This record gives sequence, C-alpha cells and structure tokens, in this order.
Amino acid sequence: MNVGIAADHAGFEQKSQLMKQLKEKGYTLTDYGAFEYDSSDDYPDIIVPLALAISRGEVTRGIAVCGSGVGVSIAANKFPGVRAALISETYSAHQGVEHDDMNLLCLGGRVMGPAMMTELADTFLRAQYQPEERFQRRLDKVIALERQAKDL
Repeated sequence: MNVGIAADHAGFEQKSQLMKQLKEKGYTLTDYGAFEYDSSDDYPDIIVPLALAISRGEVTRGIAVCGSGVGVSIAANKFPGVRAALISETYSAHQGVEHDDMNLLCLGGRVMGPAMMTELADTFLRAQYQPEERFQRRLDKVIALERQAKDL
C-alpha cells in the first residue's frame, strides 16, 4: 500500500516521529511536506500535494497532521475522491475505512501524543473497506454528491 503523509508547522515534529514508527512497522511512506519547519506556513497549502496524490490515485491512503487536525480535514475534502476525517480514537480509525472507504486520516499534532498517533495510523492502515451492499450504497451516494457539487 502506498501511503502519503503531510503536516504543517503544528504537526511537523509529530510527522517525523510518526514516519519513523510506521516505517519500523513496515509501511512504505511518501512525504508530501512540509520538509522544513516554517512557523508561518498554512495548512491549506501543505495539504494540496497529498490531497492531489490521493485524488489522482498516486497513493492509496494518506495521513495529515496539523494543530487540531480540523483544518487539513476541511481543506482535503475539497479534492475529488478524497474522503478525509479527523480521528481521535481507534474505533473510527478502522470503521471509517471499513464502512466509508475513508482514505485520509487527519490528526491533531497539538492534541494527542505520538503513541496515540501511531496507534491510530496503524489501525487506519490495517483496515480494509467492506463492500457490503449498505456501505457501497452509501458510498455511491457520497460520490454522487461530489459529482453534483462540480455542477454548481
């Protein structure tokens, strides 16, 4: 599985720690930035390369970190095919993939520690979408909403 990762200044240090932990677990990661700490960077700019990579199918899943996780979640969901969610507990980390085909995990670098981030990321990455009829029906409706929004 190709996994992309990105963070702004508020998640920069946490991204490095998370990458180290995930690589030790055997995951292959592509770093989409930031590549150096810049206290004045903005999460909408930082999420663009990762969200585009997911939208284009260049990576299967992604992990984004900002201060709270809210900003990167909002910005990432503007891209076609990106299903991003702010997650702070393990149930939603796997359920979001299993039921909703979530493909971008958003985490808050200022609100959780590195152990929790690693646990959530590992849970997210191990989860698989379950294409049961009810889940697929709902996902198809979400995809239809995305298409309708393009026509507004």
